[in-house]
Amino acid sequence: MSLNLFQIDRVKTITKEDFIKKYFKPQKPVVIENFIEDWPAYKKWNLDYMKKIAGDKIVPLYDDRPVNYKEGFNEPHATMKMTDYVDLLKREPSKFRIFLWNILKEVPVLQKDYSYPDFGLKLLKGLPMLFFGGRDSHTFMHYDIDLANIFHFHFEGTKDVILFDQLQSKHLYKIPFSLITREDIDFSNPDLKKWPKLKNAIGFKTTLKHGNVLYMPEGYWHYMKYRTPGFSMSLRALARNPKNLSKAVYNVLIMRLIDNIMRRIKGENWIKWKNKQAILNN
Repeated sequence: MSLNLFQIDRVKTITKEDFIKKYFKPQKPVVIENFIEDWPAYKKWNLDYMKKIAGDKIVPLYDDRPVNYKEGFNEPHATMKMTDYVDLLKREPSKFRIFLWNILKEVPVLQKDYSYPDFGLKLLKGLPMLFFGGRDSHTFMHYDIDLANIFHFHFEGTKDVILFDQLQSKHLYKIPFSLITREDIDFSNPDLKKWPKLKNAIGFKTTLKHGNVLYMPEGYWHYMKYRTPGFSMSLRALARNPKNLSKAVYNVLIMRLIDNIMRRIKGENWIKWKNKQAILNN
């Protein structure tokens, strides 16, 4: 058996009105295939260009090691010069990924290569984030702390995407006081005998290629696995649903604080308790 995943709708292009009606209002994901061909980034942005434009930048790197109680929220596992990181990705498979790299802060000149599209939502112009990965690297299944509407623009290579809405959380072995599921679940090839609740989850899947734009609705769980080295940029708009907005505030102001305090007090026992609860709560 495999996960219950439906192909995400794909359109060549879309009007603002159709996007709002068919995807934003029903909170349904979509891939727009030909939306950014007029951006300079469409032709310019690849790993070699990033190496040239940002080669001397020290970048934060993350891999798929389990959460450690000693590590802070989103604390990187390693750092490396961008030029060395690109060389690594081109040379061999690597688990190292760049996560939430703010190009406004790090390489402002890249702003000239893209524009903020009008999807009918107010995009946060201060938070354009880049994400890089090597062949076979992957994220944990997670959702974003602010439960934002996310537009994910992919450049170079291909990567597989799996999405679930928040209603599926009870089937995904969600870790309490966290934004992730059990880290030992391989969502690209899950063991449904070990994780039987996954059989009840209903989600979406797609494969992104250069120039594709993926819309992920508010609070959607997402798992991404790079088939080849590549990178993406995310733009976001605040959640509109009052329930999601209140949950975002709770996550930022309360949930994260509780988790950090308990890590300091209980250490590794806190992590073990959370992992156990993820099974008992499902």
